[in-house]
Amino acid sequence: MKVKRYLKILICGLLMVCILCISPFVLYRRPYKEVVDTYSTRYGVDPLFVYSVMKAESGFEPKALSRSGAKGLMQIMNKTGSWGATECEIPYYSNDKLFDPEINIQIGCWYLAKLMNQYEGDQNLVLAAYNAGSGNVAKWRENTLYSKDGRVLHTIPFKETDRYVKKVSFHYAIYKLLYNH
Repeated sequence: MKVKRYLKILICGLLMVCILCISPFVLYRRPYKEVVDTYSTRYGVDPLFVYSVMKAESGFEPKALSRSGAKGLMQIMNKTGSWGATECEIPYYSNDKLFDPEINIQIGCWYLAKLMNQYEGDQNLVLAAYNAGSGNVAKWRENTLYSKDGRVLHTIPFKETDRYVKKVSFHYAIYKLLYNH
């Protein structure tokens, strides 16, 4: 009787260890790995940062469509998609192609790289601009209520954008913990 009880405890313990070890990799998976690796390398963006944005934006759903009209894995707006397609020299572009994972990831990586360059690698500013637009970030940086030095934002006035920056930053920290060996 005692052997059966110990065996049950041992099996339950092993199952718990397996669940704890595997579940983070399931929750923080890396779909479209070849595509992300290709375009994150081409545009010089950390692929783990790209996954963090995708996870927050669409939960890796390629057909995602927001209330504001943002499309696909990285939730690209039509205007940004058209601009990015021109800059990336994507032939035969139409806004429906934003539901194509490869095109969406390419334009998303290009746009993140552009923002990284614009904001000198400041990921909080990059994420705020990705969510609320560069115009809003520029206004916030000029306002002493939000930026004491005109460079760094100490307060983000849009609650949605503030939550977004924190959410993606959290995901990024977890991705780096799991995949940067």
